Amino acid sequence: MTFPRGIFFVINPYEPHHLTSIDKRNHERIIIAVHPEFLKNLSTEETDLSYCFFERSRSFSHRISLSKEQQTRFLYFISKINVSDGYGSDIVERAAFMELMVFINEAFIASNKLFSDSTSFHYNQLALKMLNFINQNITERITIEQLANRFYISESYASRIFKAATGVTINKYITARRISIAKSLLSMGMNVLEVSEKSGFNDYSNFLRTFKASVGISPKKYAQNSVR
Repeated sequence: MTFPRGIFFVINPYEPHHLTSIDKRNHERIIIAVHPEFLKNLSTEETDLSYCFFERSRSFSHRISLSKEQQTRFLYFISKINVSDGYGSDIVERAAFMELMVFINEAFIASNKLFSDSTSFHYNQLALKMLNFINQNITERITIEQLANRFYISESYASRIFKAATGVTINKYITARRISIAKSLLSMGMNVLEVSEKSGFNDYSNFLRTFKASVGISPKKYAQNSVR
């Protein structure tokens, strides 16, 4: 296939990557080389897609750990870029690549916020533990009271440190993650009712209302526009 000019893309399942410092398993290596000028042309005045490459602090580890849900999203974008074919495939590839870069920058910003301030290490570690718990249980019922009890802190303190570390409230983050899961599942062709259950929305009507308010269109319409 032909990728947008400026992207060099390699997915090689026949060349396993051995991470001896982590474990003894083989890992598939995915390499994306992007020309800086290409990212610059895709960026806007409000959104710099190259931010994650040029705004790293000295303390940043240059490695971002993704939750299982984030891994699914990442592979979804890779797959969409890799298998796109037919009419409009160049536009689909470019759009999927832009979504991928937004996703990477969001993950980078979240990680950087949690680890950049060494004087607030314990504060940030607690926020990270809350974030990981939410990501690992995103399809289950999660309340601020539950988080506070789990980490032996007050509800107000839990809310305050989470927002300070991530920039959003706990409830807004949970809703955003569930909407993100729903969008991925809808794009894979899953029916709307099943998506509402698998993305953590206990009430179908609430799912329809929340999805439309967040995305701008109904889940059914989104699925029709996304499934190729």
